[in-house]
Amino acid sequence: MNGMASSWDNRVAFVVRYLYDIDCNGYLDAHDFHCLALRSCVLEGRGECSSSRLQKYQHIMLSLWEEIAQLADFDKVPDYDGIITVDEFKQAVMNCCVGRRYEDFPQAMKAFIESNFRLIDLNSDGVLALEEYRYDCVQRMVLEDIKIIDEAFYSLLNDDDRRRGGLTLSRYQELFAQFLGDQSEDCPAKHLFGPLEL
Repeated sequence: MNGMASSWDNRVAFVVRYLYDIDCNGYLDAHDFHCLALRSCVLEGRGECSSSRLQKYQHIMLSLWEEIAQLADFDKVPDYDGIITVDEFKQAVMNCCVGRRYEDFPQAMKAFIESNFRLIDLNSDGVLALEEYRYDCVQRMVLEDIKIIDEAFYSLLNDDDRRRGGLTLSRYQELFAQFLGDQSEDCPAKHLFGPLEL
């Protein structure tokens, strides 16, 4: 896998492109987070979408949008344009995530990370296993070899993870913090979302 794919810039751009920019227009706005709320509700409900679950996700996602907008829309003075570019998002991540532990991340971002783990943990057993990781990867990426996905998953695991059969929420949080906060190309969490491409 190409070293540039593991760069911090590419990892942060990946978060924008594959986790937040749900309408794929190249920037973030409130529309993305409204759509993320609905998608998360439907995915967690395996097709069912209760109003209480939708309200929960609307609160999480719109709080995340407000937090990102506050941290990242650097051209809001004198006129707020309502969009966050990839470069603005990178600057916000640089300011609030680089070199920090998960506990020090903005609150709404932590709520998103926790809800994202719950969506990936398909059987709700509290462990993100290989099969769940594979399922998550192939929804976002075009991959032709299962071995590449498996290698990416196993590269994330420490001895405790191997004994458990995957990643717990606390390990996922730790790895997510490294994914955004460690600027090295050899970041231990570089494959958290699969084998990244440029």
